[in-house]
Amino acid sequence: MLTYEPDDTFAHRVDPRSKLAVQIGFAATALAHTSPRALVVLSAVTALVMATARVSLRRTLVAYRMALFVLVLAPLLAGVTLGPPWFDRSAAVASGLASYRVLLILLVSAAYVRSTPVRASRAAIQRTIPGKPGQLLGLGVGLVFRFLPVVRNDLRTIREAMAARLGTERGAVERASTIGILGLTRAFDRADRLSLALQARCFAWNPTLPPLAFSRVDYPVLAVAVVLGLSTLY
Repeated sequence: MLTYEPDDTFAHRVDPRSKLAVQIGFAATALAHTSPRALVVLSAVTALVMATARVSLRRTLVAYRMALFVLVLAPLLAGVTLGPPWFDRSAAVASGLASYRVLLILLVSAAYVRSTPVRASRAAIQRTIPGKPGQLLGLGVGLVFRFLPVVRNDLRTIREAMAARLGTERGAVERASTIGILGLTRAFDRADRLSLALQARCFAWNPTLPPLAFSRVDYPVLAVAVVLGLSTLY
C-alpha cells in the first residue's frame, strides 16, 4: 500500500498545492493528447516526477496490481468481436493506449502520495477551495488516506484466516462472497467506531492545520503545471 514516507527529496520540499497543480495538469494533458509521440513525452515526465520523489517503480506496480490487471484486460476485451475477424486490432490498440495513459496518471499520483503528508493534503485543499465545500473535501481526503490501509489490512487478515481453515479449498464464488461480506461488516464497524471517536474528540470543521508557504522550489513546479495545462489547448 502506498503511503507517505518522510524523506528529503525535491518532491518532499515542494508545497502540496504546487504538486496538486502538476497532477491536474498532467492528467488533463494525458487525456487530451492520445498520440504515441505525446505518450513518449508524458512517459519521460512521469519518470522525472517519480525520480524527484524517489518512488520505486516495482513497489508502485505491486501496490497497483489490481488496477494493472484491469488495465491489461481492457484492451483484450475491447478487441474481441462477435464475428469475423473475431479480434479488432485497432480497437485493442486504442484501448491499450488509453490504459497506458491511466497508468501514467497513477504513477504520478504515487509520487504525490509518497511525498505528501495527509494533513498537508487536507490543508492544501481547504486553503484552495474556500468555505464548507473545501472543508468537507479536505476531511474526505484525509479519511480516505487513513481508512483505506486499515480496510486493506482487514481483508488480508480475513484471507489469511480463511487459508488457515482450509478456506482455499472452497469454490471461488464462495470465497469471494465470504471475504466481501466479512470485509463490509468490518468496514461498517470501523466507520461506527470512527464516528464515535470523532464525537469524543469534539470534531471540528476547521482544525489547526500545518502552515503552507510557497518557496523558490515551487516556482519551476508551478511553471510546469501551467505548461501542462496550456498544452491541452493545442
